Amino acid sequence: MTPTTDEAAVEAANTAFYEAMETGDFDTVSGLWLDDDTTPVTCVHPGWPVLTGRGEVLRSYALIMANTDYIQFFLTDLHVSLAGDTALVTCTENILSGGPAEDGAELGPLVGQLVVATNVFRRTPDGWRIWSHHASPSSPRPTTPTPPNPPWTTPPTTPITPLTCDSTRSRPPRARAVGPRG
Repeated sequence: MTPTTDEAAVEAANTAFYEAMETGDFDTVSGLWLDDDTTPVTCVHPGWPVLTGRGEVLRSYALIMANTDYIQFFLTDLHVSLAGDTALVTCTENILSGGPAEDGAELGPLVGQLVVATNVFRRTPDGWRIWSHHASPSSPRPTTPTPPNPPWTTPPTTPITPLTCDSTRSRPPRARAVGPRG
């Protein structure tokens, strides 16, 4: 395969993973994880310890799916890197999720979360499979406007008057270092 074709295949596997999470399709999530009995998979969910081994990782997804009534991922900042039979996907998961409904409502309160994620894939005879997933909470990017030009880059609007020296004034004392000299 060519790098472009591989990138597209990795991105498709990554998208399939998040779509399966959104629809609660545990079989698809399970099928996307590496299963070769020699390479242990790992997973870190935000705030969780490292999970190692296929059983432990898949159990975590079963728990998440069982306790989340609604989840939607908006992936941004997605980048795919390839190195032989290994691929690295980094992205920002903009997550909207809802827990159990209260007082007869259809859906519980919705919560937004921003998470940065790294997904490592390995090429297998059956296609690209997830070897590791690591997700950490993130803060939103600052939206403050760009500050104006610093004063030293802006030409003055009033003429600069030259400084004069008054030799009769005493000078302030010079600053001295405090503490032992090295």
